[in-house]
Amino acid sequence: MKLSQFKFELPPELVAEEPLKTRHDSRLLVVNRKEKTIEHRMFKDVLDIFDEDDVLVLNNTKVFTARMYGQKEKTGAQIEVFLLRELNHDLRLWDVLVDPARKIRVGNKLYFGNDDLVAEVVDNTTSRGRTIRFLFDGNDEDFARVIKKLGETPIPKYITRPVKKEDELWYQSQFAKYVGAVAAPAAQMHLTRELVMRLDIKGIKFAEITLHLGLGAFREVEVEDLTKHKMDSEYYRIEQEACDVVNDSIAKKKRVVAVGGSVMRAMETSVSSTKTLNPGEGWTDKFLFPHHDFSIANAFITNLHQPVSPLFMMACAYTSLEFMMHVYQEAIKEKYRFLCYGDAMLIM
Repeated sequence: MKLSQFKFELPPELVAEEPLKTRHDSRLLVVNRKEKTIEHRMFKDVLDIFDEDDVLVLNNTKVFTARMYGQKEKTGAQIEVFLLRELNHDLRLWDVLVDPARKIRVGNKLYFGNDDLVAEVVDNTTSRGRTIRFLFDGNDEDFARVIKKLGETPIPKYITRPVKKEDELWYQSQFAKYVGAVAAPAAQMHLTRELVMRLDIKGIKFAEITLHLGLGAFREVEVEDLTKHKMDSEYYRIEQEACDVVNDSIAKKKRVVAVGGSVMRAMETSVSSTKTLNPGEGWTDKFLFPHHDFSIANAFITNLHQPVSPLFMMACAYTSLEFMMHVYQEAIKEKYRFLCYGDAMLIM
């Protein structure tokens, strides 16, 4: 497959700047991949679509305040520092992106707040990537408190407005438990507490896995030959309890619904030879694009994504490129809201 096959025009006015007041009132594009049909519904209609013993597989990662602004020593130039992941807990080494990168060299020190926090650049990783070491003498709780105080919610740059206090709540799933993500599992943010309670009463099950989302799934692919694209590695963990719930639904021939691309990547990373879910922990750089043969999920909830992004390619892989292009043109014509604060799509 070639990169140019995944291009389409996304009108900028369709990019959602804020979520709806009630998230389950978002629109839901229901796609039947076998019959090649499209149905326009509301997200809360999943209550009517799913049945007892169907299972929704969710990601319980928690987004932290990953975007920080510091000053370079001596010059005082403002530098954006985006925390990607912790490399060494004891040394407080972090993999980060810096902007503008040309001003930041190994040995430079960065100051945050009123010198509440100082970091030293210890290595170059990519053109914008750096490894930094935070110089902080307090305990882990104090360090986390300072990062939360000085950082801001890392909403994507395609949202053109400034970050709001409300984003701290908006850009988080209600299932968030384990800190480590710099991007939200957006598809499951449509699941409100009220809707989850009603799904539970109906007998629909939930299984939680962890995958700490980085920025890799949201970056545009830049190589024409997709086999040469390298995804960023992301930490995942799947417990036996989640496997038991998922595999029981598989045995009963019920629906296993991957709620979001991060869930799909984690499950496709940890699948057994008999196409059941295995417990596991590690790092995954799984890139799901046509013609991937999916093993576990027989339904997929996802948002509407940017062209030439890995998430759009995953949706194409789950259906077909030709049909998904048709689906997206229908979504654009019907003025669906795109990206993390937008509407959702259910593929069955």
